[in-house]
Amino acid sequence: MATSNEARFASLPPSQIVPTLLDEGVYIASESSFYRVLKANEQLNRRGRSQGVTKRSKPDAYVADGPNKVWSWDITYLASVIKGRFYYLYMFEDIYSRKIVGYEVHDRECGELAAELMQRNMLREQCFKKPLVLHSDNGAPMKSLTMKAKLEELGVTASLSRPSVSNDNPYSEALFRTLKYRPEWPSSGFKNITEAREWVEEFVTWYNTKHKHSKLNFVSPSERHAMQDKAILSKRKEVLEEARSRNPKRWPNGIRNCDVIGEVVLNPEKESETETRNAA
Repeated sequence: MATSNEARFASLPPSQIVPTLLDEGVYIASESSFYRVLKANEQLNRRGRSQGVTKRSKPDAYVADGPNKVWSWDITYLASVIKGRFYYLYMFEDIYSRKIVGYEVHDRECGELAAELMQRNMLREQCFKKPLVLHSDNGAPMKSLTMKAKLEELGVTASLSRPSVSNDNPYSEALFRTLKYRPEWPSSGFKNITEAREWVEEFVTWYNTKHKHSKLNFVSPSERHAMQDKAILSKRKEVLEEARSRNPKRWPNGIRNCDVIGEVVLNPEKESETETRNAA
């Protein structure tokens, strides 16, 4: 219980706590043991602000077998403390690594701002003149002539959600859901755009470098983006094997899966619905 209630773990489930400890070379107990202790102490409610599972459809078929092959982007509203006033968060995510590769907060939404940010993202990621797909929904900024022209100039393939399918951009939707269900999310709104930008910057730092992503076998997006996941998962396996060797009877079903996650596919033909609770 003491470990589960440490400040850094207080809002995290055992599925996040155990991999973090393993990366520090520490094995205390299995996830099931953590869950059992939490249940016994009536702390098995959802830790953090997340409450449920959302069904989503997958977009048209694209395969990401490494970083900077397929990105997803969208814009979400950030409420102000002033009723009816919003700020707009532009966010680009690599679907292979789930790393946020670009973001900005503005006081309006338009294709020009998105196009400029896209170019800066590619410069930062050094992926000019390389095959890249950019997926989005059918919002006005996404379909703007400015954005279309910029993508053609950059040699980027545009992928848009299917008409009349509101949830056809699952990666960005799940990312925004993760953002807005953080325990520190200001549910009463942001005082000004500066506060909104500072909050988003802190979120991105946490998400990219600290968040143990369930769809990445609990490595961080930045680690996956840098292709470090193989070494990290190999080290975890060593820690677990060593722990099992000390007490084999406690491991009748073997150690937890430490395999590296392979390619990521957006393909509605193979699977029409997917759970996006863990996609972010």
